[in-house]
Amino acid sequence: MKSTSTSQLRASRRAVSRFSTVIYEKVGAIAIVTLNRPEKFNAYNVAMRDDLHQILSALYDDPDLGAMVLMGAGSAFSTGGDVSEFGSAPSPTIARWVRFRRDVWGLLHRLPILTIAAVHGFTVGGGLEMALLCDLAIAAEDTRICLPESGLGMIPGVAGTQTAALRGGLAWGLDLSITGRWINAREAFDIGLITELVPRANLRARAIAVARRVSRLPRESVAVAKLAVWDGLDFTLREGLALERRLGGRLAALAPIT
Repeated sequence: MKSTSTSQLRASRRAVSRFSTVIYEKVGAIAIVTLNRPEKFNAYNVAMRDDLHQILSALYDDPDLGAMVLMGAGSAFSTGGDVSEFGSAPSPTIARWVRFRRDVWGLLHRLPILTIAAVHGFTVGGGLEMALLCDLAIAAEDTRICLPESGLGMIPGVAGTQTAALRGGLAWGLDLSITGRWINAREAFDIGLITELVPRANLRARAIAVARRVSRLPRESVAVAKLAVWDGLDFTLREGLALERRLGGRLAALAPIT
């Protein structure tokens, strides 16, 4: 594929850019990012790391965007790290460090727009962790979830130990991070890992519909609400309320005088 510059990714209101491992679509104020290694169940490798880093960097600075949908091509959302790369490194841990050396996940988490993971099929390891770093997760009924890293002598190191507990509670965070238990879409919905459950055929349309609705809201208010909720998790209630007041004051200062 020809190299795509950040400015090219931002330029058009409606465009499709194909990278070696990811497809990026910009449709008006919505970005649709599709992991595109279906023959490998969208396993995350170094090439995908680099593609996502370029795309998410462009999304971060694009003032036209109001929401992003993250999907997977083929029969799975993502099975996490590509174990075929393990053979070229001294250990699985080092192979994983190489893939995660660029802060793709920090970029994803810090995007100032609503991020929606639309997951289906196997959503495993780093794939699940990627979805949990998004603001919302919508799942198809065929979704199967697992954090298998403990069986490889590792931990879910892409924020999985934190996000699984934040969304599913302490007991489920511990269970999923340690036991490698498989759960289905209904169980994931019941414990709060995902926000909505839909038929597989409706997944893309539903995620885009939610993204489109939110993209019509003032971008700054969405960004500030995200900041208040995510950063408030680190604070006491008193500190969180103070943060909310400060951020609300920031929005009020930006409001036009009528």
